[in-house]
Amino acid sequence: MFKELVSFFKGKNLIDEAFKESLTMLEKDCEMFKAVKESLRHSDSAEIKCDVFKHDKLINKYEREVRKKVLINLSVTGSTFLNAGLVLVSIVIDIERIGDYTKNIAELAKHHPQRLVAGSYEETIKKIETIVENKFPAVIEALRNSDEKIAREKMEEHKEVSSTCDEILFSLIKEKDKNITPSEAVTIALYTRYLKRINSHLTNIATSIVNPFDRIGFYTKVED
Repeated sequence: MFKELVSFFKGKNLIDEAFKESLTMLEKDCEMFKAVKESLRHSDSAEIKCDVFKHDKLINKYEREVRKKVLINLSVTGSTFLNAGLVLVSIVIDIERIGDYTKNIAELAKHHPQRLVAGSYEETIKKIETIVENKFPAVIEALRNSDEKIAREKMEEHKEVSSTCDEILFSLIKEKDKNITPSEAVTIALYTRYLKRINSHLTNIATSIVNPFDRIGFYTKVED
């Protein structure tokens, strides 16, 4: 479906601009995520290599611009580009939410300035981080090129990340690792929750490339 929608964007100035701004937003999200992950997990100073809050404000500005351009375009063209406009507005909501969760991770880094070591969960969390970090450029590429193959591959990763994050959370609640301090437990629980949500929003974007508008956000095929 998204392949047909992208064809609508070509040559349509306002929609084309809105589409490009959406890609820029997602690239900013990726930059923010890498910076906050580095600060929380590999730094003892809580220093973040990019201005996360400035980036977040910029993403919010882009979101408003995308909405405005879609609205103006639909006002001029009527229902011709209605489907394309709805899909684009749906995507920027997910992109904006990713920015919010990266900002939440920045706040964790600020209040837990020592490098976060996750005890017995360390290797599992590293695996989740790798999946999420690699998902950013893949989804950007899939979105830019309407690549359904890449989008489906990224959708298939959703369940593993989601269930693993839940397992870590429930294990922390049951205090299965007695060597983890209360401060570390709270930070790990919140961090894995934010990783789970970022992964979910990236997956939502991937579904927009594969699914019709009414099924954006649904990761598997179900009977009507």
